[in-house]
This record gives sequence, structure tokens and C-alpha cells, in this order.
Amino acid sequence: MIPMSLLGVRVEVPTNQPIVLLREEDGTRYLPIFIGAPEATAIAYALQGVETPRPMTHDLFTTVMDELGARLEQVEITDLDDGTFFAEITLRHAAGVTRLSARPSDAFALAVRQVHPVPILASEDVLAEAGVHYDVDDAPEVLSGPGADAPDLEEFHEFIEQVRPEDFLD
Repeated sequence: MIPMSLLGVRVEVPTNQPIVLLREEDGTRYLPIFIGAPEATAIAYALQGVETPRPMTHDLFTTVMDELGARLEQVEITDLDDGTFFAEITLRHAAGVTRLSARPSDAFALAVRQVHPVPILASEDVLAEAGVHYDVDDAPEVLSGPGADAPDLEEFHEFIEQVRPEDFLD
């Protein structure tokens, strides 16, 4: 499994389809995953620290886990089948460890709500099939860490806005 960083949620133009973008922590591959609007909102709200008047579903699940003494240990992107990504979450609790199948978007929405960092991992097979290479030498500074200037950030945003689902088909 390859460690990934969740870069954020974007909207693909012109279809207005939300996309989550992950980056390989020690490499040059990016993994875009198209998701539904409600899940995109749930992830974006958590990343931005937005508190809703009533708990969203992922907030409720996080509260239930806390009350039951369960801890989200990691998220794994395990498979890609006919354009659909599959994930598993690992929960640690008093009775041991439980792995549950989950949609990646729901797993991310839970992970970003935890008070502790939750590792996100992707299988090598998924990255080989759907990952996009962006060479570090050619990449704008924003891809390799803090301190990026505005033109580089604009170049990166253009890259994200140009990516299409068909770019990942053989």
C-alpha cells in the first residue's frame, strides 16, 4: 500500500462533477476520484472547519465511534473495477480490529473529521491503473510543498481542471 495525501475537493469543469485529489506522498502520482456532491460537501466542510447546525451523517458516525470507543485507524483504496473505486476502513475498538468496506468518499469524509491523523493508502494496482504522473522536476512548487507562488498555483489549478475521467482509460 502506498501512502497518499488528500489535497482537497475540486469541481471538474464543465460537468460540475466533484473530484477528490490524492497525491502519492513519496512520488509523483496523483489519484483523482470522482465523487458525489453530498460527499464532496461533507469533505469540504470538514477540511474548512465548517460546523453545521445539525450533525451531518459523517459527523454522526464519528460521534458514534467516539461513544463506542472505536478509533478510525486508516483508509485504504483497495480496488478499481469498471471505473468504480473501492475502499476499506480499519476501526480499532475494545473487541479488536474491524475492517469495513466503504465508498472512498465516505471513508475520506470520516478521516478528515478525526482529531488524529488518519493514514490514507492506495494499492499499487489502483495507482498503476488510475494514477496520473506529474513529474516533480516539471511540477509547480505547490506540488512539492509550501512556499509556492501564485503563478505556480494557477498552473496546478489548470492541471486539475483539465483532468477528465477518460484520461484514465487505456
